[in-house]
Amino acid sequence: MRAVRSDEVRRSVVAGMFYPCEQEVLEQELDRLFDSVGECEAVGEIKALISPHAGYQYSGKIAAAGYKQLQNYDVSTIAIISPNHHEYFDGISVFAGKAYETPLGLLQVDQGLAEALVNYDDVIMSSWSGHLAEHAVEVQLPFLQRIFRDVKIIPIVMGRQDYEMSVLLGEALAHVLSSVPFLVIASSDLSHYHPYHEAIAIDSDTISTLEHLDETELIERIEAHQCEACGGGPIAAAMLAAKKAGANHTEVFAQCNSGDVSGDRSRVVGYVSAAFTRVPT
Repeated sequence: MRAVRSDEVRRSVVAGMFYPCEQEVLEQELDRLFDSVGECEAVGEIKALISPHAGYQYSGKIAAAGYKQLQNYDVSTIAIISPNHHEYFDGISVFAGKAYETPLGLLQVDQGLAEALVNYDDVIMSSWSGHLAEHAVEVQLPFLQRIFRDVKIIPIVMGRQDYEMSVLLGEALAHVLSSVPFLVIASSDLSHYHPYHEAIAIDSDTISTLEHLDETELIERIEAHQCEACGGGPIAAAMLAAKKAGANHTEVFAQCNSGDVSGDRSRVVGYVSAAFTRVPT
C-alpha cells in the first residue's frame, strides 16, 4: 500500500464511461438531470446522503434528486465513503493528497481533516489502495462541483465493511468533523442482479431498515442476506456520524432500478437517494 503524497492528484478514470468526458457536455447533462427531478425540499437538515454510483444514464436522475436538496447548503467539507469494487485491502483508505480530478476541474481534498482522520486509528490509512480504479467516489464529484463553489472533500474507500469497521469510521468522522460544517455521502447501490419484482421487494425491505436509523440492524441484516446494499458499510458509517450530529429521521427522495431505465427486467440493480436528517422535535 503506497501512502499518498500531499501534492498528488487522483486523475479521472471513469469519465467517458460512467459520465461524459467533455466539460460542456457534462455540465449540460448535470443540468438536465437536476431539471428532470423537479422541486422537492427535505423536511429536515441533511447530515448524510445516500447516493447511487452507476452510470448516469441509469442512476443519474436518482442521484440528482438527492444532490438537488443541497443547493442552498453551506458546508465546508464533505466526506465521501465508497465500497471497494476493484482490489482487496484490509482497513479504511483515505486519499489525503491534493485533489480529485473530473472534467469539471479539481476538487480539493481537505488535507488537514483527512490527516486527522488517518491519525484517529491505525486501521485508517493514507493510501492509494481502493482509489486507483474505484468509480464509486468519482461519480459523485461532478454533482458536487455543479452545486458548490468552494467545498472540499475527504475521499474514503472501505476495504472491509463489517460492523467493527463501519462503527469505527462513523465515530471517527463524527469526532474529526465536529468542528466544521460538514456532510457525509455514502456511495451505494442497492440489490444486484435479481429479477425486477424480486429486486423491488428486496430494496423496499432495505429502505425500511434504513428508516429505523440503526446501524447495527442494517449490518446484521445485510450479513444475513435479508437486505442488500453494496455500500452497506459506508451507509452504516454515515448513519452513525449523522446521528452523532443530531440526525433523527430518514428521508427518501427517489428510487428505481436499472430495469426502469433499460427495459431489461431479468437482472436489475437497485438505486435510492435518501438522507439522514435532523428534524426538530
